[in-house]
Amino acid sequence: MSLAELEVEVEAGQAQAFEDQLFALGAVSVEIFDAGDEPLFEPPPGTHPLWSRLRLKAIFSDGLRAQIAAAALPAQSRTAAKAAVSTIAEQDWVRAGLVGLTRIHCGGNLWIVPSWEDLPAAKDGVFVHLDPGLAFGTGTHPTTAMCLAALATTPPKGQQVLDYGCGSGILAIAALQLGAARALAVDIDPQALQATRTNGERNGISAQRLETTVPEAGTPASSFDLVLANILAAPLVALAPTLARSARTGARLLLAGLLDWQAESVEAAYRNDFDIGISAQQDGWILLEGRRR
Repeated sequence: MSLAELEVEVEAGQAQAFEDQLFALGAVSVEIFDAGDEPLFEPPPGTHPLWSRLRLKAIFSDGLRAQIAAAALPAQSRTAAKAAVSTIAEQDWVRAGLVGLTRIHCGGNLWIVPSWEDLPAAKDGVFVHLDPGLAFGTGTHPTTAMCLAALATTPPKGQQVLDYGCGSGILAIAALQLGAARALAVDIDPQALQATRTNGERNGISAQRLETTVPEAGTPASSFDLVLANILAAPLVALAPTLARSARTGARLLLAGLLDWQAESVEAAYRNDFDIGISAQQDGWILLEGRRR
């Protein structure tokens, strides 16, 4: 059965209510776009403005659900434009999702190479073989890219590595390919742990060098030379005692998954135990790097 798309134009103040109703009416996703050509200049700190008029695009699993939602929406507001419904042509979504995904040079000798790409002709190249999957982390997102670049710039040769919130395992695997002795990958999601194990096997890494576990199992105290966490700002703040306890004196810390306006609060959570600061920025995302005192 073909998917259907519902598009409706609303005032900025109505966006949240419309989004909630679209999900209540069966939408599987909702995206928000500028309805005109209204530039948003740099906002004051702590503010998150939207355009004054927005287009909401909602995807439904079938046309009937979309038509029912379209009929229900105008009653919510007199200013809502008439909702338009269109059919999304069927296609091979897996193949379509691979379009434009190619090998990535992370910096130094490090490359991420999907299975459908040939290895680059790179002298002394270090390659991580990784395809998109259910778990976050393919090297394309700025947070992952900055972590990979930091690893490539200063390879963790012979080090013990902790990858907390491992997702696909890309950071732990990259560290091992760059010469780390062993990595422990931690995640709350069983699919992420399975993805990490599978990706490790694809890269010829043994289970003895790449171990996986859940947070509840705990991590050995003062055991790691390199601590990686590419998650989100709030979990990073909450994890500060855990990551500090796991790091040896002099251990390197790399934290990502936070936006520029979140950097100060995350830094503050780690300052008692680490010399820490911003080491990279990309598209509004921040990489924090520190050393354990």
